Amino acid sequence: MTHITLVRHGQANTEARDEASYDQLSALGHQQARWLGEYLTNSGAHHPRVYSGTLTRHQETASAMGLGQVVQDPRLNEMEYFTLAQAMEAQHGLPIPEEREGFVDHLPKVFRAWADNEIDNPPESWRDFERRTQSVLADIAAGEGPALVVTSGGFISMAIRQAMGLDTDAMARAALSIMNTSMHRLFPIGGHLSPVLFNAVPHLDSSDRHYAQTHL
Repeated sequence: MTHITLVRHGQANTEARDEASYDQLSALGHQQARWLGEYLTNSGAHHPRVYSGTLTRHQETASAMGLGQVVQDPRLNEMEYFTLAQAMEAQHGLPIPEEREGFVDHLPKVFRAWADNEIDNPPESWRDFERRTQSVLADIAAGEGPALVVTSGGFISMAIRQAMGLDTDAMARAALSIMNTSMHRLFPIGGHLSPVLFNAVPHLDSSDRHYAQTHL
């Protein structure tokens, strides 16, 4: 097994309330990714293998980071949160928030309903999301050399859930905390991938870049 560094994409379209509109980086998202790419280059980080999901925001992040050959895998794509949220509103009367603070209460409710099969006809089941997360990380971990993976916050929170045995509410809290272009490292310990880095943004630590430490 080898260690895997997961990177959340740069800030996307914060005004979006559906999947298609959300799937593009903002100007700040492109800048965050450029800064991360510069940080990795200047720190001498070595990632002979690079992967990403197939979403536009994943590809734009990888490009802005200046990464070389990137293997795209749809198993690294995000859950369709807006589709799930729309179903929750239609089926259970839970309104979609208009501001970030509202998602702090909204996201755990969506996760619980999804995990408990209380959302009819979701784009994928909670179990399928669990399985594809586990399978793609196992495949990447079986390769040789450190791997860098550009993906999304929900995928990263599921990876952390599986590594730490988190319940659904704890996974939701992890998802809410994950910043754009943050790094999260899974390291093989005792035959299992364990988190040794979470939500690291060294490329955004200087005082003139604190404004770029975004969650949405």
